[in-house]
Amino acid sequence: MKSSAEVAINNTETELTVPAFGYELIRDILLPELLGKETPDILYWAGKSLARKFPLMSIDEVISFFEEAGWGTLYIIKQEKKGIELELTSPFINRQFETKTEACFKLEAGFLAEQIQTQKKVRTEAYEEIIKRHKKIKFLVQWDLKDTDL
Repeated sequence: MKSSAEVAINNTETELTVPAFGYELIRDILLPELLGKETPDILYWAGKSLARKFPLMSIDEVISFFEEAGWGTLYIIKQEKKGIELELTSPFINRQFETKTEACFKLEAGFLAEQIQTQKKVRTEAYEEIIKRHKKIKFLVQWDLKDTDL
């Protein structure tokens, strides 16, 4: 019997699995302890930095990146002239609501802001909203079409 920390072999690719508890230890306990009250701001800028290291050419690539990174399934809810609304769901998010863990999704918000800013070539910001009742995270990504001074 294999433990969840062992390598799982898929027919088409090799996949490493990480127990949710290990992920939560780092994300929800260690990082906030190290970063203190600045955790949300630092994670937002870390997400932007991460996006610069992994430039993606389209929103479809961003959606795939979220899946591959284990961040969850990202859906486009609404797209407008000056913004896009997205929702993120995952078993990890469900678990956080079940265990009543307060989580911060600023890393993902910063990542989205930087990816969209690079793709559209306009100044962009992203805001997240935790929707406990539906066990999902909503991201509102907004840009200013007049602010192209990057």
